[in-house]
Amino acid sequence: MPFNMSRRAVLAAATALAVTATGAFAQDKVQLRLSGVNSETDQRAIALTEVFGPAVSDFANFEPHWNGTLFGQGTELEAIASGDLEMSITSAQELATFFPEWSIFSAGYVLQSAEHQVAVFNDPLMDPFKQKVEDELGVVLLAPMYLGRRQVNLRQSRDELDVQTPADLSGVNLRMPGSDAWQFLGRALGANPTPMAFTEVYTALQTGAVDGQDNPLPTVVDAKFYEVTKQIALTSHLVDWNFIALSAETFNNLTPEQQTQITDAAVAAADSGRAAQLAKEEELVSFLEEQGLDVYEPDVAAFREAVQKAYLESDLAASWPDGVLDAVNALGN
Repeated sequence: MPFNMSRRAVLAAATALAVTATGAFAQDKVQLRLSGVNSETDQRAIALTEVFGPAVSDFANFEPHWNGTLFGQGTELEAIASGDLEMSITSAQELATFFPEWSIFSAGYVLQSAEHQVAVFNDPLMDPFKQKVEDELGVVLLAPMYLGRRQVNLRQSRDELDVQTPADLSGVNLRMPGSDAWQFLGRALGANPTPMAFTEVYTALQTGAVDGQDNPLPTVVDAKFYEVTKQIALTSHLVDWNFIALSAETFNNLTPEQQTQITDAAVAAADSGRAAQLAKEEELVSFLEEQGLDVYEPDVAAFREAVQKAYLESDLAASWPDGVLDAVNALGN
């Protein structure tokens, strides 16, 4: 009997030791909670889940939360700054609410293509912008993600509203995110920009609370906006991008090797998402037409002229550092 009791004790101790070791191992891993407002089928979500997460799994637990279920749109950066969140997908528009000079990267018709975005992000001209975000907000920008060319998507049929110039959008309630940079772009396009969280847009289009919204074609399809709209004017007014954002405190607590690994993982995820998004854009015009939408290109030159004029005459352009716009344009040539 003593032998049996001793054996049980040894087994219990071994089990406890294994549980403790497993718990310690799990605790040793870095927690990386990411909050995003996009759906899990969005190309950014797929790239981060299938490429980024596995690439850092040896030292980090990557835990994505989509559809704004962890933090609401526009609150993620503050959550990172306060230590309540490790990662998000942020935008130039959101960063411009903290740092006005970032509005140059959210201005209509400034960035020219997905490749241009990467060249700008990796150029030394971006260094002071990134450094300020890290120093003052506690956020490291790891890589740029291509969101796509934003188009105007409306409830009205083309027979009711044929959009050719900014004047045709006069009085149109166009959903735009709530930041000043987004709202300015909406006005520059000629519309009446209406601030609204992304998760509310489908219902607002369905009920007529807004007349339309602007997003890249893959987002229109992913969010099923084509079910409650009738046309898309291919204004391509913004070659939109996001950034994989990480808490600076989390990043600085990593070893140099882990910092390199997490940066490489973010770049790989961004590259994967970019390639998928570009391919998807190419094939979606015919899909949307099959769904009954009228997809057409308006007078893009008229839009470009009006939008750029609005920016250059605004206070937003006054915050742009000297020479940066020329440097950005040179990288696109």
